[in-house]
Amino acid sequence: MDIAGSVALVTGSNRGIGRRFVQQLLERGAAKVYATARRPELVDIEGVEVLPLDITDQASVAAAAAAASDVTLLVNNAGITTQGSLLTDDLTDVRREMDTHFWGSLGMVRSFAPVIERNGGGAIVNVLSALSWFAYPGSGGYAAAKAAEWNMTNAVRLELTGRGVSVQGLHLGAADTDMMAGYEGPKVDPAEVARLSLDGVERGAAEVVVDDWSAGVKASLAEAPERFYAQFA
Repeated sequence: MDIAGSVALVTGSNRGIGRRFVQQLLERGAAKVYATARRPELVDIEGVEVLPLDITDQASVAAAAAAASDVTLLVNNAGITTQGSLLTDDLTDVRREMDTHFWGSLGMVRSFAPVIERNGGGAIVNVLSALSWFAYPGSGGYAAAKAAEWNMTNAVRLELTGRGVSVQGLHLGAADTDMMAGYEGPKVDPAEVARLSLDGVERGAAEVVVDDWSAGVKASLAEAPERFYAQFA
């Protein structure tokens, strides 16, 4: 699909990667951009239509789908990250991860896929992670939720075949955002993440792997896991 002339909705657009998606969509000539956030007062980008949206609240999702009935491109970017042990810590944060990344993103797809189809077709982007394919100590809840969202992305892509709605899975390692402020390793520019994803939308790519780290993690799946996980020993 062409980004120019499209009508896009971006979740979690008040900061980080979501904000860069909104800016890139405007620069590429999108006809309208719905910038959504749980706290819409934090969205400060000119030229957008701001909507309140909590993707973990189905009533909020339904209200957004009704208000944005002209959408042709959905960017599922909203997310959280928590730390802790899957074995010993309270499971509240783990459930929040799954409610956000899996159930929340799926709820958005279920609500907006029919909208996009009625409007003549378009695309959905699910912002995933290299952690769809691996875990490190303390990342269990996030990694499990992103793995579930990854295969959900594959499943809904199959279900939408022939209905004019493409589905992209977007994978990256660490981006230079507030969420990763405490991470000291290499970080990718969030504007580059948005650019590569939207390039992929225009060519109909089912998957976009942003950085070398993510590509290396994906390649490691063909090997014995002991080799990859030795680095965390």
